Amino acid sequence: MYDLGDVVMMKKPHPCGANEWEIIRMGADIKIKCLGCGHIVMLSRRDFEKRLKKVLKKKEPDEATND
Repeated sequence: MYDLGDVVMMKKPHPCGANEWEIIRMGADIKIKCLGCGHIVMLSRRDFEKRLKKVLKKKEPDEATND
């Protein structure tokens, strides 16, 4: 599954040529940021799940919050 801060690959690359996106907001809509050019796109959760190919990197847990 995917979570906030994960880097994902979509089925089609962005016009800038990059195919890595970071999830920067989650809710009913999901906002993703292109790691190539910085462009931000907002998709409905349904559209995001249809276009998602795979999760490339999971967000690394913050060491400060591990009590």
